[in-house]
Amino acid sequence: MTDAAPRRKRDPETRRRAIIAAAAELIIEVGVGAVTHRLIATRAGVPLGATTQYFATLDDLRAEALRFLAAEVELRIDGVRQTIEQRGATPPVLAELVMQGIADAHALEADRAVVTAAVNDPQLRALARRWSAQMAELLVADHGGERALAAAIFIDGVLWHSRINDEPLTESFLESALAGILGASTH
Repeated sequence: MTDAAPRRKRDPETRRRAIIAAAAELIIEVGVGAVTHRLIATRAGVPLGATTQYFATLDDLRAEALRFLAAEVELRIDGVRQTIEQRGATPPVLAELVMQGIADAHALEADRAVVTAAVNDPQLRALARRWSAQMAELLVADHGGERALAAAIFIDGVLWHSRINDEPLTESFLESALAGILGASTH
């Protein structure tokens, strides 16, 4: 009789998800172009061959990781939608939401990674455009089409600004700027 530990049952779907999640983390950290099978396997804690067992090419794996990140962004947009439905599309609410987005480093980096990749990927470009359109749509009923679009473009710019500048924007600045764009009172 042996005291060998029982073998764990293989779970291919769990391993596949771990590989995708590892690739997504690495895309955020080092960028799409720097992600390799070796880096992904190490991060996921799987043998190097596992990455090619589940994905025909590195491009396929990167694409799946970007879809994973895009799904995270979609969830955050749903959260923004819910907040606006509950509290209104006022400059104070929008400024607070933008500040929350800036404070969430993972979310900010995931958005940046997907939008950066979208420059060269038509499918991701369509998705990134849809996100901007969704933000504008959330504001149209209260502020009209042109102001809603201007606010959505401003918010996109603020997110990029926060990535490349050391001095953070203040919530009061955002609220005032959004009030000017939306033609609304800050109170």
